[in-house]
Amino acid sequence: MTTTAPILIFDLETQRLADEVGGWNHIADMKLACAVTLDLETGRFADYLEADVERLLADLRAATLVVGFNVRRFDYEVLRPYTGAPLQLPTVDMLAIIYQTLGFRLSLDSVAAATLGHSKTADGVSAVGWYKNGELQKLLDYCRQDVQVTRELYEYGLQHKQLKFRDKLGRTKSVAVRW
Repeated sequence: MTTTAPILIFDLETQRLADEVGGWNHIADMKLACAVTLDLETGRFADYLEADVERLLADLRAATLVVGFNVRRFDYEVLRPYTGAPLQLPTVDMLAIIYQTLGFRLSLDSVAAATLGHSKTADGVSAVGWYKNGELQKLLDYCRQDVQVTRELYEYGLQHKQLKFRDKLGRTKSVAVRW
């Protein structure tokens, strides 16, 4: 059993796409479909559906650190209607750190492919489709795989102090990261 507050790797999927809620300025209207956390110390995954949002929020608030990719701008915004206020958690948002250095955004998939040599298994459009079709296990499995990729990138960044990406010409480049 964990004796200290955990470091949680975190990702969520939504019920709706941006174009279904009036665009990216309405992320909070996309609603939680599912979320997955991974406790770095124990290696245990936890799955959450919308009905479990209070447990998810309690677990995130109990963490020493929440690690994710675009969590401040996206995931926390999706959760805002369930909290009544913006989430203020100790967070490593890998995309925010990359953006601070490069001045442009990269996708989780592109960073994973260049850094780890493997990509995600699907995308957010597929995830929303699985949710709408009631394929919740497929949705949770996909979210879990995203959490696993995020964990691998976090650990790679800890060890190597950099992540990789491909520029517009397909050349592999590095971006320094500190977390």
